[in-house]
Amino acid sequence: MTTLTVVKIGGNIVDDAAALTQFLADFAAIKSAKILVHGGGKLATQLANTMGVQQQMVDGRRITDTETLKIVTMVYAGLINKTIVAQLQSLQANAIGLTGADANLISAYQRRVTPEQPIQYGLVGDVNAVNSHFINTLLQQQLVPVIAPITHNGEGQLLNTNADTIAQSIATAMSTLYETVLIYSFEKKGVLLDVNDETSVIPLIQPTYYQTLKQNQQIFAGMIPKLDNAFSAIENGVKKVIIGNALEMHQLISGQSGTTIQYE
Repeated sequence: MTTLTVVKIGGNIVDDAAALTQFLADFAAIKSAKILVHGGGKLATQLANTMGVQQQMVDGRRITDTETLKIVTMVYAGLINKTIVAQLQSLQANAIGLTGADANLISAYQRRVTPEQPIQYGLVGDVNAVNSHFINTLLQQQLVPVIAPITHNGEGQLLNTNADTIAQSIATAMSTLYETVLIYSFEKKGVLLDVNDETSVIPLIQPTYYQTLKQNQQIFAGMIPKLDNAFSAIENGVKKVIIGNALEMHQLISGQSGTTIQYE
């Protein structure tokens, strides 16, 4: 099977123009078919503050009311997405910017309040389905999809959706057609035993060890959703998941840096 690399780029890199430029040069150099999923960074919050739209975050996740949805759509699907696409074009990577609403790429449902999840996040979506046929059509035309974290519910409503989850859902959906590798890239060098020590990277995490790390509270809480997504991808057909520094893309792909997630 042909290799497909799905890369999710974290917000802190998106916020740093020089780091983003370096990352995109390395991403464009990936020889195999590739997809980029990006987060929103701090720009949406800055714009909301400028416009007087109060923002509320719970465990790092944005409560999305109607006005906030307008802002994140403008920032994520507009400015950030098209800036990345333009930079990739300058690197001879024929990129196409998309949201989940385009060509029914990613359908979602509004997150429900449950006893397990009692917080009302507003217009936040959880992925329902990925249009893998459409993505494959783009890849066969040597296009590079650049996907913003906005989905839709099929009834005309846009939804703000976690970019890590979108990347995992796309990698999983494409794993029936490609040998798929999922890379979560951000400012850290990998999953750290000590969040303040960049040398404490855990090179390999398997399911049993992951449970031990969680039980012993040895993993930074913000990393747990990313790892849960990683294991979900592995369980559903993705060959390998790598978590590491966006500015070490070549080393991540070759296995020389970062944290690899795999079965025992």
